[in-house]
Amino acid sequence: MKPGVEVGKDTTRAATLERIAARLPAGERPTLRRKARVFGFFSRYFHRYFRRHMNALRLARWGEPVIPEGAGPIVLYTTHPAWWDAAVYILLADKHFANFANFAPIDAEMLKKYGFFGRMGAYGVDLESPRGAADFLAASADILAREDSAIWVAAQGRFMDVRARPLDLRPGIARLAELAPHAVFIPLAIEYAFWEQRGGEAFVAYGEPIRGEDLAAMEREDRRLHLENKLTAIADRLSADVISREPERFVSLLEGEAGVGGVFDLFKRLVAMLRGKRYDPAHGKRDS
Repeated sequence: MKPGVEVGKDTTRAATLERIAARLPAGERPTLRRKARVFGFFSRYFHRYFRRHMNALRLARWGEPVIPEGAGPIVLYTTHPAWWDAAVYILLADKHFANFANFAPIDAEMLKKYGFFGRMGAYGVDLESPRGAADFLAASADILAREDSAIWVAAQGRFMDVRARPLDLRPGIARLAELAPHAVFIPLAIEYAFWEQRGGEAFVAYGEPIRGEDLAAMEREDRRLHLENKLTAIADRLSADVISREPERFVSLLEGEAGVGGVFDLFKRLVAMLRGKRYDPAHGKRDS
C-alpha cells in the first residue's frame, strides 16, 4: 500500500472500479485478454519494423519522462498525427514503461477485424455511440484498478496534422480523471518529419505529470481544456525543435537503417572500396 492512502478509501475506490468494469463480459475485459508474452513478441517485431522503415526515434532532451515515485496507474494522452503512433506507443512503452502493463484503446471495428490486438493490450472503443462510450469507461476502469497499468490514449480521437489548433481533445480523456483520481496523467507530443535520410524521423516529448485528483477537482470542460493546454504547449515546443533540424536537441532512442538503397547504395559502396574508405550508407552527414 502507498504511504498516506487510507485503507477504507482504497477499498472503496477498488470496489467502484470493479463494479464499473463488471459491466463488460469477462472475455472483453482488457486485463484478462492481455498476454505479456504477446506484447513482448510485438515489441520485438516493431523494433525491427521501425528500423527497416524509419531513420530514427528521437526524444527531445527537455522532454524526458518524469514518473513520480510510486505512481500508478498512468494515463499517457497524446497527439495523433499518423499511423505510426501505435508503433511508437509500443516502442516507448518498452523503453520507458516496461514495469507497467501497457494498454491502448483502438477503433472497435479494427479490434473485431484483428482480434489478436486484444492480446497485446488493445481494447475497442466507439465514442460515436452512448454504448460505446460506456464500454470505453468500463474497459478503462478494469485497467485503472491495477496500480501497475498504463493507458496510451490518442486523445484527439482521429488523425490530425500537428499544426492544427486547437488540438480538440475528445471528452473521454477528461472522464478518466473522474474514474481514477488516483491516476497520474502525462501529456506526450508526437511528430514526424523527413531530414537528410531516406527514412522518416519520429520525434516525441513528454510533459510534466498531472495528478488525477487535481484534475478531478475541476469542472469537466475546464479539465479537458487544462489537459489540452498542457499538451498544446508540449507539441508547440517539440515542433520548434523539429523545425530547427538540429539533432543535438534530441536523444536518439532507436536508429534505423541509413541509406537510399538499391543501385545508388551499391555505387557508393563500390566508390568507397576503390578509395580504400569505410562505407557509410548515410546520405549526407550522419546525425545522432
